[in-house]
Amino acid sequence: MSLKHYLQFSDFSADEYAYLFARAALIKHKFKAYEKHHPLVDRTLAMIFEKASTRTRVSFEAGMYQLGGSVVNLTTGDSQLGRAEPIEDSAKVISRMVDLVMIRTFGQDKIVAFAANSRVPVINGLTNEFHPCQILADIFTFIEHRGSITGKTVAWVGDGNNMANTWLQAAEILGFKVHVSTPSGYEIDQSVAGLRSSDSYKVFKDPMDACRGADLVTTDVWTSMGYEAENEARRKAFADWCVDEEMMKVARPDALFMHCLPAHRGEEVQAEVIDGPQSVVWDEAENRMHVQKALMEYLLLGRVS
Repeated sequence: MSLKHYLQFSDFSADEYAYLFARAALIKHKFKAYEKHHPLVDRTLAMIFEKASTRTRVSFEAGMYQLGGSVVNLTTGDSQLGRAEPIEDSAKVISRMVDLVMIRTFGQDKIVAFAANSRVPVINGLTNEFHPCQILADIFTFIEHRGSITGKTVAWVGDGNNMANTWLQAAEILGFKVHVSTPSGYEIDQSVAGLRSSDSYKVFKDPMDACRGADLVTTDVWTSMGYEAENEARRKAFADWCVDEEMMKVARPDALFMHCLPAHRGEEVQAEVIDGPQSVVWDEAENRMHVQKALMEYLLLGRVS
């Protein structure tokens, strides 16, 4: 099997996603039934964190152990990545010692440079531009609750950030629509997502209009990591982009609510929504682990029958 990386959602085809979602369902079923599933015995995952994390670390680390493998955890404080060594050199060294690398960092260019010099598959655990593992989990969660996402409508309310970019890529590949509503000055940049056309998404000035008829309403914090200096300006700009009960009422009656977490109740989402009956955020958080297990297995072993 040729070397594959997972640096953004567009790296895989619709057929590969169909396989991954089916595989994640099987792996999750085994996990719930306490059935051992150890396809990655003697394999090692290196996790490199330049951005701190709770869910990414726990889901990858627990997931790799559950697959029978082991984990090396590196931060910029205890590796050369935060010092003077070129990222290309770090990639050449680390990838000679492990079987798989997950990186959570700032610029996408860093992860691209690392992958270009790596002997082993590299996974994007989050960059400023993309968050493919999160959207993988979100779509798997939608499928669990509502079936296929093809032909459905996802409302994105809030910042035109890495999550929004990744939703746009997913819509183009998997055949659904994204309704995007962001405050002025925080729009998505279609060129970052690298879309072939704008057919799979529509922009709305009013978040209520974006949510109208949606099958899924989703959002993220107003200030992503690395943008803390803009906190006050963002708080003012985003005031009307809080997902509330009124927005959920204009969505479809069976619409789901998602949030990648951590959430700030009363800012980007009302407590009544995130803690309400339409919210599936806890399933979504858990599913990071199951889809990432399927992803790691696929990158190392290819399709398993």
